Amino acid sequence: MLRSIVISLAALLACSATHAAPAPADKPTAARPHAKPHATAFDAAINGSWRNAKDRARDQYRHPAQTLAFFGVKPDDAVVEITPGGGWYADILAPYLRNRGHYAAAIWDDAIPNQPEYRYRLNKALREKFSAAPQIYGTPALPVFDPAKPVFGTPGSADMVLTFRNAHNWVADGNADTYFRAFFDVLKPGGTLGVADHRAKPGTSLETMKKTGYLTEALVIQLATQAGFKLEAKSQINANPKDNANHPNGVWTLPPTNQHDAADDAKYQAIGESDRMTLRFRKPR
Repeated sequence: MLRSIVISLAALLACSATHAAPAPADKPTAARPHAKPHATAFDAAINGSWRNAKDRARDQYRHPAQTLAFFGVKPDDAVVEITPGGGWYADILAPYLRNRGHYAAAIWDDAIPNQPEYRYRLNKALREKFSAAPQIYGTPALPVFDPAKPVFGTPGSADMVLTFRNAHNWVADGNADTYFRAFFDVLKPGGTLGVADHRAKPGTSLETMKKTGYLTEALVIQLATQAGFKLEAKSQINANPKDNANHPNGVWTLPPTNQHDAADDAKYQAIGESDRMTLRFRKPR
């Protein structure tokens, strides 16, 4: 009798599993906001001895652990970071993704002449950083792109595209929509776009945004949604209520650029780095 009950129960469970409703095919896979991703490897990257003291001092403003957790980066992801500059986030992402994932630092095509000098200089420094320490960074990809018509990889090849404090430059150049479409193209269906940038007050004019380097959340959301993305979540991780976004030299008045009179240094150091939006978008499946 007992044996027949066990057999019947097993059959019932098997039947239930067979007829379980499948997950909708077009529902994005939600990231787990604020959950620290794979703590051991992530902590090792955040606390890596290769990160210099100057970069570590900025953690209080850039909140890398919380920001990357909010975006949902995983150690087996294929991640494209757009123009990493001096490599502040590359020092975390490349070691974290080295063993199981793939990190690509998309940089300006320095075969194109007559670009701003800093692009050639930053490209050279980033290449040297990676080549000097493969035991730390592995072998990150360094794909180059034409700023006039950016392409960031094979279509549908990336799990995540990340951009930190870059969108204001594209808005100023008048080609931000081109970049967002390129992000959409390189991402897999269901892939994530993570954006952090200086935040303007709602209602700020486009001309003021171009001049000051601060963007409204509404503009960034518009650019992303026009490219096909869905806004999934906002975070206040990188908010700074001390910053009113109204400074003589725009966002560059504040640290770390510090374009201000020496007499005003204490004032701007007390404000700290800019108030920033942190937005997570999803490419629909």
